[in-house]
Amino acid sequence: MPDEENQVLKRWMIGLALVVVIGGLATWFYLAGRQGEAPVAGPISPAKEPAPLPAAPATLHPLPAAAAPANPLPELNDSDVAFGSALAALVGAGAVEHYLLPDNLIRRIVVTVDNLPRQKVAMDKRAAGPVPGHFEVSGDELHATMAPANAVRYQPLVASLRNLDMHAVGQVYFRFYPLFQRAYEDLGYPTGYFNDRLVAVIDDLLAAPQTTGAIALVRPNVMYQFADPALESRSAGQKILLRMGAENAATVKAKLLELRSVVTGATPKQP
Repeated sequence: MPDEENQVLKRWMIGLALVVVIGGLATWFYLAGRQGEAPVAGPISPAKEPAPLPAAPATLHPLPAAAAPANPLPELNDSDVAFGSALAALVGAGAVEHYLLPDNLIRRIVVTVDNLPRQKVAMDKRAAGPVPGHFEVSGDELHATMAPANAVRYQPLVASLRNLDMHAVGQVYFRFYPLFQRAYEDLGYPTGYFNDRLVAVIDDLLAAPQTTGAIALVRPNVMYQFADPALESRSAGQKILLRMGAENAATVKAKLLELRSVVTGATPKQP
């Protein structure tokens, strides 16, 4: 495989580790299908002097108690280097340095996770730059459908996803979880529990419909939309899966089930 292709694959793998384990870089898929959409404002900066981490509130899906780490976690505002290094150990330092936005990475991931079950994702808070390429459409302005070739763009990512060790990536998530929790509270959920929100987001993604045949599109403005109002009314995360094609979406859902079992300690079930 040429060096350039290797580099592209590494970039996609780092996105994959987050989209499946934390959900943050699912924005890559969203950008591919919704280029040019205005960003949605959302808080990202914490108070200048954050209070100490509070005790975890009552939860539906508490994480297993972890032993004290050999190296204490940094403060959230100073966590980019440590978190980036942990990701680099999974997917390669070049991918982290070359593609991920370097600042406030954990905060950006938390914002995107929280947005995925909603109608829009906050583009200005994404954790990575846009993926190359464009959303593929067949037909014309009056009779447009989502092109089958559109799914091909996601195949290298999905192929990498199949072989991703969810338990290894889950360990990174567990280690840095107190910082994810802090960022979630700073986002405006002082009594919420981020892992509960993550599980709810996974469940929303798993509820995305399995479609067959061509999906009709309309273009009322600059952006294409699903012609079927029932599809267009789906969450941003579910529409990500619809845009990548049924076969790719099925693979992603299978890995999401693995992730759900890791973060809840449950036995995975088939969708």
